[in-house]
Amino acid sequence: MQPNPLPLRDIHLPEAIAWWPPALGWWLLALLIPLTGFFCYRLYKHLRRKTAIKTAKKILLAIKRDKNQSNLQKLCELSALLRRVAVSVSPRTDVAGLTGQAWLAYLDRSVKDAPFSNGVGRCFGHAPYQKTRPTNGELIELIALCERWLKSQSKQPKLKSAK
Repeated sequence: MQPNPLPLRDIHLPEAIAWWPPALGWWLLALLIPLTGFFCYRLYKHLRRKTAIKTAKKILLAIKRDKNQSNLQKLCELSALLRRVAVSVSPRTDVAGLTGQAWLAYLDRSVKDAPFSNGVGRCFGHAPYQKTRPTNGELIELIALCERWLKSQSKQPKLKSAK
């Protein structure tokens, strides 16, 4: 007796793997890439701010110790230093165009008692155009005020826009 042949079908291949929905690893990668980019950008901004302030403190110390410059030259350098730091730590569009009282008001935002608008720091509003030299006492106060402002910049998060 002969056995009945089994009804076998031909070899069939599995279906192609669908591209949707992606595997879990792809979802994680899609989340991690933007997050990594965001945190790298924030780290860059933080380090740039810290570096600008640290460098400014060194320059301020060099201005303070320089015996060859006149008090007027030191005043102009202090004014330029404050401007460079402000542009480095705040959005350029908020700071670069400020002059006069608006510039002094910006500087006052990070220290108490408005020493730039109402105190010895008023001369930073017109320092490059000033013809008279500040006295040694005034220069010492200005340097101390700049040190205080720089210290307040290192403690603060990024200054908000004044719009």
